[in-house]
Order: sequence, then C-alpha cells, then structure tokens
Amino acid sequence: MGLSVMGLSERSASSLDTIVGHAEHVCSVAEGAMPPPGIEAVSSSWHRSAKKYRLDPVESKAPRILTPAELKHFREPLDKLISSAQEEIDQLYKVVREAGYAVLLCDSSGVAVAHRGEDAWASQFQYWGTWLGGVWSEEVEGTNGIGTCIVEERPVTVHRSQHFRSRHISLSCSGAPVFGVDGRLMAVLDVSAIDPELSERAHALTGALTVRSARAIEERFFREQFRREWIVAVAPQERGAPGMLLAIDGNQRIIGANRVARTSLLLDDRGLRAGISLWSIFERDVDLFRRQGRTDISARLLIAGSNDSRPALVTPPDHPMNASSNPTNCNLHTRPRLGSIDISTLPPAPQARGGLSPTAMRRVREYVEVHLGESIDLAMLAGVAGLSVNHFARQFKQSAGVPPHVYLTQKRVERAQEMLVQTDLALAEIAFAVGFFDQGHLARHFRYMLGTTPREFRWSQR
Repeated sequence: MGLSVMGLSERSASSLDTIVGHAEHVCSVAEGAMPPPGIEAVSSSWHRSAKKYRLDPVESKAPRILTPAELKHFREPLDKLISSAQEEIDQLYKVVREAGYAVLLCDSSGVAVAHRGEDAWASQFQYWGTWLGGVWSEEVEGTNGIGTCIVEERPVTVHRSQHFRSRHISLSCSGAPVFGVDGRLMAVLDVSAIDPELSERAHALTGALTVRSARAIEERFFREQFRREWIVAVAPQERGAPGMLLAIDGNQRIIGANRVARTSLLLDDRGLRAGISLWSIFERDVDLFRRQGRTDISARLLIAGSNDSRPALVTPPDHPMNASSNPTNCNLHTRPRLGSIDISTLPPAPQARGGLSPTAMRRVREYVEVHLGESIDLAMLAGVAGLSVNHFARQFKQSAGVPPHVYLTQKRVERAQEMLVQTDLALAEIAFAVGFFDQGHLARHFRYMLGTTPREFRWSQR
C-alpha cells in the first residue's frame, strides 16, 4: 500500500505533469487568484505557506523525524495527556487500521509524540513522515492536517492535492485540536493515510471520527484534572457540536471550564481564579449538589435571563479512596459522556420573563460599542444597567432576543466585517481589535455566523 521510495522516483510523465500543475495552482492562489474548487478551505494556509513561511511547493525533502533523545524533550510535557488518551487513541486506531491509516498525537508545535500504525508499513510511514517524532508544523511542511489545525485551531482535513507541497499529494490527513483545561491548544489528534487511491469521501468520514475522538480525549483529561470537584457537562445546542464542561467546587463556584464554556459564557482565567458562582450563569438549582452517591445526575439547566435551557449531566466528586481501592470506579468517573446525554428524557425548563428599560438598554449598547475590543463580562454589563448579574442577564435576553454573550459575539463579528472591508489590517490584528482571543477565535465565530471565513469575505468585497 502507498508509494515506495523507488516508486516515487519512477513516476510517469503524467504524474509529473500533475505535480507541476499542482505547484502552479499553489502559486496562483498565493498571488491572490481565486482558489480552484475543493481548495477554498485551505486557501488561507496556502497563502501563509508561500508568503509568510516562504516555502517552495516543489521542495522534495522528506519531513524531519526527531531522534529518541530529541523526542523526549517534546513528549515529557505531555506525559499525562498521552497516558490519559491511550484508550481513545487505541479505539480510533482499531476503526481506521484496516484502511491503512496511522494515528498520531502531536504536540502544539506539530511533533508526533504518540503513534499507532502497522509495523509492516513502518518504512513507508517513516519515509512519508507519518511516524513517531515526525515534525508537521505548517511553518516547515506547509498546508497539512496537523500544522494547519494548529494554526487555525479547528478540525482540518487535507486530502491529496490540498496539501501545499507537491511531495504530499499522495497523502490524506485529518487533524482535530485537543484543548487543555486552560482553553489553549494542547495537542492535535491526526489520522494519516499513505494510500493515493483513498477517496475524498472515505477520508471525510475518517475526519469525523477523529474529531469525535479528540473531544473524548479532551473531556477525559478535563475530568481527570478535576476529579475531586463536581463536573457539569452541558449538551450543545446543535447535535454534533462540542459541549461545555464546568468544574464546580463545594460552594457552587466555577473553578474550571473547557474552551467551549470559556467562549460561550465569557469566562477567563481571572474570573475563574476569583470563583464565579454557577448561579450567575444558570438559574439556581442547589438541590443538584445535595444528592449523594457516585452516579450521574440528569438535569436541565436554564441560562439566567433567557428561555434557553440545556440538558446536562452532573457528576459528583470522585472520593480520594476510589482510585486506590477500585481503579474501575476511577475510570467510570472520568469516562467521556458529553456525547451520550439523552435530550429526549429530560423535562422542559421553566420560562423566564421581563425586559430592560429602554434607558438601561441604551447604556448597555453604548458601553459595548465603546469597549468592544476589551474583555467584557456579565458583571460589567450588569453594573452599567444598574442590576444584579442574574436579573440583568434575564432582562437583557428578553430585550435583545439573545443572551449577553451571544450579543457580544454578534457585535464583534459585525465590527470585524467593517474592518475587513475598510482596512488592510492583518486578520490577527482585526481579531484583537474587536475583542477576540486570536485569529482562530475570530475565524470560528465568523464562519459560524456568516458561513464563510474572514479572508474569503474580504476577497468577496474587493
């Protein structure tokens, strides 16, 4: 399966024409031409690879593979994650191995720190770089499922000619980000195939499996880090989207939140250190935290100040003795279950009513317009309106039609649209100016709200 080194050197003339044609497409897109069909999703990466990193698409040098001594330096910081992820990596590999895939777990610099693959194909995996210690940063290898996922912090599938380097047009890879408990990119889970006959449709299905496994790795790691706390897993609004994870202490304060929760609920490290009350975000239901036992508690949480309710599972803290006396209990406590929340069996939530006065609403809108590029939390907006956090959130939703955090995101995307059309600022500068964490944060919300990327939107307006 795949191409041997000898096979690569003996490509037919038609294959060489394909390589030349691929390089021409890459160069034209890098110079500003509209990308050909099927390339739109990676066109920004092609542009970065050519203009920012100055890479040559016809460079034939094989990807670098680190020595064991070099690899140790990159593996050690991720030892806990690698250990935690073993089960999910093994399960994913069992599904994809028959199709000739290798599974890689890479750190945030693109170095493969864990690997699953058939030993019989080891020489080919090493030749193509899909091996333990392989270096797949976008800065070094151009557009690829690992490096581009790191830069854009989103799931990325790169199939054959979507790669930047012509050497890689026989490869297919799908990378999915793994975010740490601090909300920052920690690793990338990747499946890569060296079979040039693999269809794009088949590879797309493998990409979906990779995303699911990456989310399971994230959730298990989060639960392990907060085993001694209550864990609230909140289902997403849309099936297939990632859900929220919150770690709650004995006083019902939020002391940990995954990336989705941080983004959706406007949580940051400063607020988490201060200990934000869970009930500043959801309507109070303290009975949830009075129940005894180790089994999950099914609930439906109402976002304060809205009619928006979410199904949730509340997991009680793991007793310190469980891990040493019964490892099975520990594994049950930390197993991922966001994807298994049964929406259909939960009761409907109560309805919230009310609305802000026109004067209070005007003050809030004006404050948001002036301070949009800064960190804005619920407490700030409630203070502007002269209300408690709980009362403000409830009233704001009735007046604006959306919760405060959704309103802020909408306004930031709107301001970004204006700046994309009216300025030549880099996307990272625009993201910072309108209050997003970084370019990837802007791109995710922009695509979700408008169905296109910021770069594609800018091109369409010029």
